[in-house]
Amino acid sequence: MKFPSILKTAARPALAATLALGALGTTMAFAQDAAPAAPDAAAAAVTTIDKGDVAWMMVSTILVLFMMLPGLALFYGGLVRAKNMLSVLMQCTVIFALVCVIWVVYGYSFAFGGSTSPYWGGLGKLFLSGVTPESEAATFSDGVMIPEFVFICFQMTFACITPALIVGAFAERIKFSAVLLFTALWVTFVYFPVAHMVWDANGLIFNWGALDFAGGTVVHINAGIAALVGSIMIGKRTGYGKDNMAPHSMTLTMVGASILFVGWFGFNAGSNLEANGATTLAMINTFTATAGAILAWVIIESVARGKASMLGAASGMIAGLVAVTPAAGLIGPVGAIFLGALASAVCYFFVAVVKLKFGYDDSLDVFGIHGIGGIIGAIGTGIFASTSLGGIGYADDITMGAQVWIQIKAVLVTIVWCGIGSAIFYKITDVIVGLRPTVEEERQGLDLTSHGEVAYHS
Repeated sequence: MKFPSILKTAARPALAATLALGALGTTMAFAQDAAPAAPDAAAAAVTTIDKGDVAWMMVSTILVLFMMLPGLALFYGGLVRAKNMLSVLMQCTVIFALVCVIWVVYGYSFAFGGSTSPYWGGLGKLFLSGVTPESEAATFSDGVMIPEFVFICFQMTFACITPALIVGAFAERIKFSAVLLFTALWVTFVYFPVAHMVWDANGLIFNWGALDFAGGTVVHINAGIAALVGSIMIGKRTGYGKDNMAPHSMTLTMVGASILFVGWFGFNAGSNLEANGATTLAMINTFTATAGAILAWVIIESVARGKASMLGAASGMIAGLVAVTPAAGLIGPVGAIFLGALASAVCYFFVAVVKLKFGYDDSLDVFGIHGIGGIIGAIGTGIFASTSLGGIGYADDITMGAQVWIQIKAVLVTIVWCGIGSAIFYKITDVIVGLRPTVEEERQGLDLTSHGEVAYHS
């Protein structure tokens, strides 16, 4: 299996090669058992499991789960009206459970099942076939492995949080059954193929040499495009533009955003799949990009509105985290500040200007922050990875212009695949169970009408 030469440098882009090798970990182990090699070859094939790497990856996996439950749930919950608070919490909770089961049954196989197809991983790992506590997945240090179960769990948290991000676009106006049906269809035919294309060594986008350290295309652009399509197809909230739809608790939103920030270190630094210098690079970039983005949003908002808001600071925080996700282990800390600030400025423009001009109701600005921030981050990775800007550099014979074009192609494929697929699955969901509750149910609030309970008692 041939990997781009950049993957052999000291600060390799984390997830890409490992995801490909992870699916082959068990096969590699069985092959060694079945065919003993000559002494020199056998010595070269010996692998080790470092307990520190395993512990770090277990912590990182838990941190990504922490991002979703309770982080994302509280962040979104605080942004909706009080009558819809529990509906958002419920959607995030049950999406996690649904995707977790799907991932074990067939999702892991569809993404990383060992197929040579550029579009999906095949059926080789259905029901985690062949995976045992002894199965191994490769890291980026020669001969160093981690247990495959750890790798499976880490990737599972990514698969769970991505569709949960989407619900912010149509919060307060969708049936609970529709959320679950759409999620099952979407992860099966959109998320898993994109994950395979970007992170598996046989994947279409991976073999172009695209750089995506922790999920700019797979998670954020994917979720952002699905959010935009959903907000348009489902339509505006009842009373949009007339009723007061201000967030009911900025306190909860700030708590949720802060939990997301903490959890994001598992998301980004964990994507190196081992604890070494490249992990620390991803860590510091997560700090600096987010700081640059918060300051940029606050400054722009102060100039445009005359006052800086807590909502703006939280939005800038998420924009910076999104933008640095594909670049975390590939660019320098100063470059990360500029990337975060740039993404924050562009996201602010889409949230404050573009959304109002075109009139779509992206309730919690999923497209404006995750979609746009992911696009800026993915393309910006191709720029700021340059050694002249403090990054780790490109693969052999690749110039900045060539790398940026590869990044743009990866973005375009993700947009088209996700956009078309999402539109189809929203339509299928609408035909089968219907997307929207009645106007009366929506006015009363989804907490009561969908779940028979309320978040607060007077």
